Amino acid sequence: MSELKMVSKDKVPVGQKAAFGAGHFILNILPGTLGVFIQFFLLTAWGVDPLWAGLLGGLPRIFDAITDPIMGFISDNTKSKYGRRRPYIFWGAIISGVLFFLMWQLDDNASQTYIIWHVMVLQILFLVGNTMFATPLVGLGYEMTSDYNERTRLMSFANSMGQIAWMIVPWLYVIIPDSNTFNTQTEGVRTMALIVGAMCILFGVLPALFCKGIDSAHMENRKKITFKTLWSNLKDLLIGIKQVSKNKPFMKLCGATFLVFNGFQLVAAFGVFIIVFYMYSGSYEMAGTWPAWFNTINAMITAFLVIPIISKMSDKWGKKNAFIISTALSIVGYLLKWWGFNKDLNSKFSETSFGQSLNSAVGSLFEYLNPILDDVGMSWFSIEPGSNIPWLIFVPIPLFAFGMGGLFTLMMSMTADVCDLDELENGMPRKEGTFGAIYWWMVKLGQAIALVLGGVILKIVGFDPNVTEQTLDTMTRLRIADITIPSLTAALAIWVMWKYSLSEKRAQEIKEQLVKRRGEL
Repeated sequence: MSELKMVSKDKVPVGQKAAFGAGHFILNILPGTLGVFIQFFLLTAWGVDPLWAGLLGGLPRIFDAITDPIMGFISDNTKSKYGRRRPYIFWGAIISGVLFFLMWQLDDNASQTYIIWHVMVLQILFLVGNTMFATPLVGLGYEMTSDYNERTRLMSFANSMGQIAWMIVPWLYVIIPDSNTFNTQTEGVRTMALIVGAMCILFGVLPALFCKGIDSAHMENRKKITFKTLWSNLKDLLIGIKQVSKNKPFMKLCGATFLVFNGFQLVAAFGVFIIVFYMYSGSYEMAGTWPAWFNTINAMITAFLVIPIISKMSDKWGKKNAFIISTALSIVGYLLKWWGFNKDLNSKFSETSFGQSLNSAVGSLFEYLNPILDDVGMSWFSIEPGSNIPWLIFVPIPLFAFGMGGLFTLMMSMTADVCDLDELENGMPRKEGTFGAIYWWMVKLGQAIALVLGGVILKIVGFDPNVTEQTLDTMTRLRIADITIPSLTAALAIWVMWKYSLSEKRAQEIKEQLVKRRGEL
């Protein structure tokens, strides 16, 4: 356990943590909703060709990958009485919210050509606004405290709030098609776009208003950002990226993140396919809302149980060890899915006296709730009394949730430590924005690769989207892939991080050298 006492100025007040967490809620709700709209409702609501829907999801990411490092460099070198990050966060949140709403105001009878160009152009503009918001927000988090353990507590708080988005997103698949809620799917998409856009503005501006970053008034060596200095700025940006790429601890963080996140994303949709096509023989009606419940409960356990535990583990055993332990636990959770997603075992469990008691208890609760849910237009949230609940699918969640719960909580905290190391080695200005941009570029790269490889794996295992009932061999191969891929990538991430060298002791030594160099008390 850490024996170092935190200096009072390094403690982040709860109000600032909450404001920063509100920003992280937006960081998650926007891409989550965008993905659902493009990958699902463009096809089902407007009838867009799947190939074009895939291109609409992937092509703008190329542009996004270019703008992230540029925005990081700009915010690192900005001189403003409001700080380096906050003006961009404020206006980026407003621009993102407005453009997200406009992107989905599509007429029911619009031609496919119009829909494709409308979504493509508005999405690119939206991504500019989102980069203005997201990249400085991540950089702000790295500089809100210089305390080794308070950084983890801050990221823990923020990521718990970010998980609220993933409690909401899965229900879009249920709410929007519900005829009792919306007359048409297109109406549902337009309405939900308005709600998400409004939330983006409301919650997105809070970090700009209430969070405090490092005092940059006297920060040296910042570059002048004007059109006249564009070429020299580009050269400075490339120099900064080169310096970052030579930071070995940071490269380990990026490598481990790429492995864990990519492994998780590769199989993220497989759980839905297994529930629908294996456990319920291809019947979406019988599967009902269980895929949504599975993802929502996963997010709830991650936010309110796993992330706080990981924060305590980090305080006691250090960030590297907390990452290794949490990633190892996630591997155990992935392996347990073989039994948790076994339809025969779920049927047998439901027949036991304990399973029947659980089903009866939930049935009685929703027998009381369902009329209330119907009255408030939330019939999509109901569970019919007498339903056979697949309880065992929820058993692995508390363990494999440690994978994603530990990843961003610990990696973002460790990236803040890396920023101190970079200042020690390369001097001012501090490059939180550049580090944040490159780190999240790795995340986006992993997501893009996962979208491509996920389809390839479905093809390899023999999954046929045009067939209601898949063969048993196909589903067995899919279940094996669902378990082995994230387990192997997680194991590789542990190997990458095994000799990570930036311990709490080393981080404290760096901090003391920086304080002395800056002439701070």
